[in-house]
Amino acid sequence: MVSLYSTRFKAMGSPCEFNIYCDDEVKAKRITQLLTDEINRLEDKYTRYKATSVTSAINAHAGEIEGIRLDEETALLINYAESLYQQSDGLFDITSGVLRREWNFKSGKLPKKSSMQALLLIIGWDKIRWDNPYFCLPIKGMEVDFGGFVKEYTADVLATLCIDNGIKHGLINLGGDIRVIGPHPDGAPWRVGIQHPRKPLTAIAAVDMYSGGIATSGDYERYMIIDGERYCHLLNPTTGDSIQPYFASVSVVSESCLLAGSFSSIAMLKSQQDKNWLQDIGLPYVTIDQSIQLAGTLSHYSHKS
Repeated sequence: MVSLYSTRFKAMGSPCEFNIYCDDEVKAKRITQLLTDEINRLEDKYTRYKATSVTSAINAHAGEIEGIRLDEETALLINYAESLYQQSDGLFDITSGVLRREWNFKSGKLPKKSSMQALLLIIGWDKIRWDNPYFCLPIKGMEVDFGGFVKEYTADVLATLCIDNGIKHGLINLGGDIRVIGPHPDGAPWRVGIQHPRKPLTAIAAVDMYSGGIATSGDYERYMIIDGERYCHLLNPTTGDSIQPYFASVSVVSESCLLAGSFSSIAMLKSQQDKNWLQDIGLPYVTIDQSIQLAGTLSHYSHKS
């Protein structure tokens, strides 16, 4: 008999959850351990908080002429980052993480313009030298940060690991970045809630998912309000400023969680100038604007009052 096995834990700075249907408890525990080991591997590899990570190694070589030789997995992620930079017209830039040195959303204070201008000199994918497998940050102090999509990438890797081990029904949730392996055994979809951007822990809508990935980006994840104006964690890498997005949140559905997460982020970043960008991409989506009005192309989402 097939049973649902659920595991909740914290990783990559977020609450995470594995939900897999399996006909054997021993097998379910073995697969859960495989998933746990893999998420730990990827967190250790790409975190910026450990000196032994690949991210730290890349950043430690900033300013060196030769740069660093990357392994195949990291090279693939770098290629993906380059494509996001191009797709977003430079708004999705993995070198922009250094802006966190000035933006502290717990402080209630805006960063100093002079300090921001100094950081802008070491930001820009166009400054990078990338000749696979050799990667060079040419200016000392430059950094890359994979945090903008590594959780989504991990969700897809874990889903593949499940499928390779015979799991046909399940859901991976890494801090709201979700990858569905297949529906419940009776064919029913997983019902995934979309967070209300102004009411924490409240769902404003729900999406029925049979497979693929769904991810949401919003202006409520980290923010501060100063003199009545909201400043969110979404920053323009060319100006250093917090963007003033048209949307409060964007949720995107795709075959992969990686693509869903990346495009939801780009849609938020671009919405200040082009709120119709998502329509041209062709992926199903749900948007919530600043007046908390829902819109989208998902035929199976429902509004929750």
